[in-house]
Amino acid sequence: MPAVDKLLLEEALQDSPQTRSLLSVFEEDAGTLTDYTNQLLQAMQRVYGAQMTSLCSWCLQSGWISSFVLNEMCLATQQLSKQLLAYEKQNFALGKGDEEVISTLHYFSKVVDELNVLHTELAKQLADTMVLPIIQFREKDLTEVSTLKDLFGLASSEHDLSMAKYSRLPKKKENEKVKAEIVKEVAAARRKQHLSSLQYYCALNALQYRKRVAMMEPMLGFAHGQINFFKKGAEMFSQSMDGFLSSVADMVQSIQVELEVEAEKMRASQQELLSLDEAVYTPDFDVAAPQINRNLIQKAGYLNLRNKTGLVSTTWERLYFFTQGGNLMCQPRGAVAGGLIQDLDNCSVMAVDCEDRRYCFQITTPNGKAGIILQAESRKENEEWICAINNISRQIYLTDNPEAVAIKLNQTALQAVTPITSFAKKQESPCPSQNVKSSEMENDKIVPKATVIIPEAEQLIAPGTPIQFDIVLPATEFLDQNRGGRRTNPFGETEDATFPEAEDSLLQQMFIVRFLGSMAVKTDNTTEVIYEAMRQVLAARAIHNIFRMTESHLMVTSQTLRLIDPQTQVTRANFELTSVTQFAAHQENKRLVGFVVRLPESTGGESLSTYVFESNSEGEKICYAINLGKEIIEVQKDPEALAQLMLSVPLTNDGKYVLLNDQPDDNDGSPSENRGAESEA
Repeated sequence: MPAVDKLLLEEALQDSPQTRSLLSVFEEDAGTLTDYTNQLLQAMQRVYGAQMTSLCSWCLQSGWISSFVLNEMCLATQQLSKQLLAYEKQNFALGKGDEEVISTLHYFSKVVDELNVLHTELAKQLADTMVLPIIQFREKDLTEVSTLKDLFGLASSEHDLSMAKYSRLPKKKENEKVKAEIVKEVAAARRKQHLSSLQYYCALNALQYRKRVAMMEPMLGFAHGQINFFKKGAEMFSQSMDGFLSSVADMVQSIQVELEVEAEKMRASQQELLSLDEAVYTPDFDVAAPQINRNLIQKAGYLNLRNKTGLVSTTWERLYFFTQGGNLMCQPRGAVAGGLIQDLDNCSVMAVDCEDRRYCFQITTPNGKAGIILQAESRKENEEWICAINNISRQIYLTDNPEAVAIKLNQTALQAVTPITSFAKKQESPCPSQNVKSSEMENDKIVPKATVIIPEAEQLIAPGTPIQFDIVLPATEFLDQNRGGRRTNPFGETEDATFPEAEDSLLQQMFIVRFLGSMAVKTDNTTEVIYEAMRQVLAARAIHNIFRMTESHLMVTSQTLRLIDPQTQVTRANFELTSVTQFAAHQENKRLVGFVVRLPESTGGESLSTYVFESNSEGEKICYAINLGKEIIEVQKDPEALAQLMLSVPLTNDGKYVLLNDQPDDNDGSPSENRGAESEA
């Protein structure tokens, strides 16, 4: 016999939508089989009733059978023959491999037609060999499947209710007794659902064998009864019929043997799966020290999705999420396939506090817009989801070919977020100062051999230098220090009066940036210090699993660099443009930009700090704006040079100079690597 389709018992505990989708196929097959079996039973009961009527007529009228009884028997056998042929037309969802059953029923249909005239005195034997097996199959096997289906549904509902109750547990100061009771309730519900699903799966798997037996065994008894009851059977049926019946009997017996073997295997698997540790049913059982895999680039499982139902009201829906091809997909229970929820390209993810629920995290779109909020069921799941989404986002973000990200299965989180800072590549494109010197040598007809000395990382940044992952001064604290203890404006009005030079600035350009980190450096003589700071900041964020970034508006004027809070329009930080001694954009990741600031200290010395940002636009545009601002400062003493410089820069309606989308090509060098001290008007 061909192999039958089976449900995997190992997937019963996970209860994924894929398993539920496959389960629906088995349920559809069982439903179609139930409908067909009811129709077949009606045809067989009609044959049985006609046989009983013919027997009563023979007993009462000394063998004389009325034409009505003969006609009823003829109609009953004809209906049975048609019903046997109708098995082939049934649209069974799992009908693959039923060819032998179909051919056998076709042959039996012919036999029924040939035996139509002989069905007069087989009532008792038909009741035992034909009607009883199919009744037992319907009342026992199909009723069992229906009952297990209801139990499985109840167990699933109880599990969902217990999970909903568990998800509502507060994050802080929770009652340990209540938590223990709810966790115990969740474990009991999950175990009950697992047990009911295993029993339900086993019953459906066994039904695939029993349906074949139930279809052929009654007909086998029917044929044997006809042949054995009538003496004319030997004359009507040849020896080939006996061989056919013998082969069908052997087929039924072999199927029963396979069913017994498979049932034993399923019982053993069921016992093995139920003997697992109770921890598999308990959510967040390893909350103290969970084993977290931080290098995932694929993840799947159930999460609670936060949905807004009104201005202030929200609901949480438990859905199955999985990552596929750099996208976050969602598949509701019972759906055939998943749908796209969020494109993870350049997205950011961070843990958030939401409605006093534990293990919540939020996915933010590349433009900074808050996205969906999800809740995991345990600390381990929460951190693995955050790591997986961050790894996928960073791999796509830092890769020239986003489609190739799915192939990098063994790439670690550090490799995923660390930009390429090969000093060999930097050597191929020297800084503008080197280009200027080379051009001067060419003018003097002196062509020495070019030698570029690349400093070591220890010469740029001291080992163990701490990294600041947030703006040093929050908005309110910064304003308090700059306005002499004035009260905070309760209406959140713009603090433009704090920086009056913005009104007189010849240049104003706004960029949306996200602060990645800052650290002290040892030198500002080369742009390599910025590249090394970028590498260390991103590597530290990946290693320590830091995903939160502060978004700001970077205002570049001809005098200052200002970081402005996008919500309150309050200035977070302010840097004099003259103090910016170095600025550069990353050569591989065009959205990374950084600059070095030289500030005086109270001790009389000076400190150097590098600030690293992630921009929504290309970092070279920011570098070009800074370079233009420094050039304006240089030529402000010469009105003619200032006027000539401003001729190529467009004006806004209020007389401010803004930047073009296309950068000019007549610069001495790339503005992304132009050092401020070496810029000449």
